[in-house]
Amino acid sequence: MTKQNSARSSRISRRHLLAGIGGTGMFPSLGALAQTQTDPLKAPADPQTRTLVAASAKARLRPTPPLDTEIWTFDGATPGPTLRIKQGETVNLKLENRTTAPLGLHWYGSRGDAASDGVGGFSQPPILPGETGEVRLTPPDTGTLLYRPLVLGGSSEPCGRGLSGLLIVEEKEPPAVDLDLPVLVTDWLLGDDQSLQPFVLQGNPAASAGRLGSWVTVNRGSPPRPVTARPGARIRLRLANACNARIMRLRFDGGKPTVIAVDSQPTESFEPVRSQLPFAPGTRYDVILDLPVEVGASVNVTALIGPGLPLVRIVTAGEPKVPPAAVPQLKLNPTLPAAVRMQDATRPEIVIEGGAKLSDDQKLDFSGVDFARPWRVNGGVGSLDGKPLFSVKRGTPIVLAIDNRTAFIQPFHVHGHSFRLLHPLDDGWEAYFLDTVQIPERKKLHIAFIADNPGRWLISSTVLERFDLGVWSWFEVT
Repeated sequence: MTKQNSARSSRISRRHLLAGIGGTGMFPSLGALAQTQTDPLKAPADPQTRTLVAASAKARLRPTPPLDTEIWTFDGATPGPTLRIKQGETVNLKLENRTTAPLGLHWYGSRGDAASDGVGGFSQPPILPGETGEVRLTPPDTGTLLYRPLVLGGSSEPCGRGLSGLLIVEEKEPPAVDLDLPVLVTDWLLGDDQSLQPFVLQGNPAASAGRLGSWVTVNRGSPPRPVTARPGARIRLRLANACNARIMRLRFDGGKPTVIAVDSQPTESFEPVRSQLPFAPGTRYDVILDLPVEVGASVNVTALIGPGLPLVRIVTAGEPKVPPAAVPQLKLNPTLPAAVRMQDATRPEIVIEGGAKLSDDQKLDFSGVDFARPWRVNGGVGSLDGKPLFSVKRGTPIVLAIDNRTAFIQPFHVHGHSFRLLHPLDDGWEAYFLDTVQIPERKKLHIAFIADNPGRWLISSTVLERFDLGVWSWFEVT
């Protein structure tokens, strides 16, 4: 039968929260890049080609000790420039690769042409060091997109060295806000000399968990990022996780958060349960944050890492405003299906196995792990040599089972499509669309979508070390 959307509540369901329990880690005091945020790039309707340069640079990631770190940047900054266009406009870029690694540029949230998906070695040849490649993208939908390098077998290092940024496709009638604030979170694995630690996959036990950084930055600055706004103001936060592997949760303290979009797609507005949201690598949220009317109030967006790490701190100052009465609502995407005919669905399955085990004292047990191939997807690793996971005609409904038989949360990203997360009890689906989902350890979840975008598409781990080690599959729409 046709499943209707049974989750019309204004609050995110507990089922979603179960998939968002993130890893925690110990952090020293947090530092910053001593740079100001790049002004957004406004692309005209008939844009000229812009050159985006990926190159090495030095930056102060921590205030103490006063030592620079060699990183990689887009146009001299990390994150790279925040690109802003209108729906239907085109991003034309020449990506000049002055790094030592092959690059591709993937756009999380784009349902555009397969040729513009930007995965080096899959949807296009990688852009080799010293070369310049063309990037042309016309996103069909509005939303907050994350761009970062994806290359088969070689994504961990470019992203872990700082290459990432945001593309904002603006609505024709955006909700009225006092501040539109992109918030891109990343982390860095630093040694005592403040240098980035080596990127080693083969034979590296840490690859089972992914590269967890020891230092966090927010928009290249030290958290918490300070913001001052009038009491009663309304802020639109565009939150994106660009970490290599860090899965976390976000908590909103002191204000009223309302989610208006998830993974680039508008949703019926809802308040997150306990003011918390799961936040895996690749995930994006658009959140309306209404501030208190009191002068001097403090509102925090906190990552639940260790005792809690404030990422953004908003302090109210100045003449109070009359707070808006109505909760904002974006127009839902009319091109996404209201329902999926389950009885007609193709039903593939992905089974993830391997990795280290967790001992009773929560330590990693690597006994019996093949460090050259620590993970298995359907008994092997991602490969272009064999058949796709499935090959279907355009318009075919898909119900994909993802069975996580490992001791780790496994976040997966479906390229070129948006999907519904089905309820574990098979009694409906969540009220929002996703393109990235977290599969809890030793759990199986199902997602449903219409395969409506022709081409070859990846289903890939957003923990980049696992992606590089073959935790991916692919499918074909003809």
